[in-house]
Amino acid sequence: MSLTLPPPIAAYFAADKAGGDAVAACFTDQAVVKDEGHAHHGPAAIAAWKTAASAKYIYTSTPVAVDQADGRVVVTSHVAGNFPGSPITLRYAFVLEGDKISGLEITP
Repeated sequence: MSLTLPPPIAAYFAADKAGGDAVAACFTDQAVVKDEGHAHHGPAAIAAWKTAASAKYIYTSTPVAVDQADGRVVVTSHVAGNFPGSPITLRYAFVLEGDKISGLEITP
């Protein structure tokens, strides 16, 4: 089954394979990413977050479901790689602003 993701979210998952700068380009200038108890504000911090994660772990993220809740687009994704607890199912809660992402919270 193929999912139809909103274009900014599809761009995020495609950029996730390309590195920090590609991921940061998916976000607004004031965007915030919350992951593993930390908040990353703005494109430079988001790029650094993604670059650090990519240096530490090799993983794949495969979206398996998409839903809308409380003004967010929530994507459930199967994530597998060389990290403790792999594989895991994560929820990516996106807030969209036009053709960019203004917020992302990643939770188990």
